[in-house]
Amino acid sequence: MSLTVPAILIYCIAAAAVLIYLPFLVVGYARALVGYDKSAPRAMFDKLPGYAQRATWAHQNSFEVFMIFAAAALAAYVTGVDTFLGMLAALAFVIARLFYSIFYILNIPILRSLMFGIGSLSTTTLFVLSIIKVTH
Repeated sequence: MSLTVPAILIYCIAAAAVLIYLPFLVVGYARALVGYDKSAPRAMFDKLPGYAQRATWAHQNSFEVFMIFAAAALAAYVTGVDTFLGMLAALAFVIARLFYSIFYILNIPILRSLMFGIGSLSTTTLFVLSIIKVTH
């Protein structure tokens, strides 16, 4: 079974939404180790080990970039972008965001930044392809 570009766009939006919570699994694990304080869950941030603090930041950043990617992917979907480049951009975003969180948690800033750049370029590509589609 071969997927169409519009289907890949929708699946990538769903995958990106799931990836938001991947770093939070690490945060949950660390919270369990240090003792979860139900009355002040945010106050325990300073007690978390470095990897869990970075996982929190990766989780928060994932929310921020998801909104822009979802808008770009939906714009591509609605305008009928049906190109290999559109498919590649959507898939590259999802893969880059997976590795972004991993590199953030592992504290590898240069690779984390590279993944952020690839994700941003992917989102920009989807917007540009949508604009081209509606102006031609």
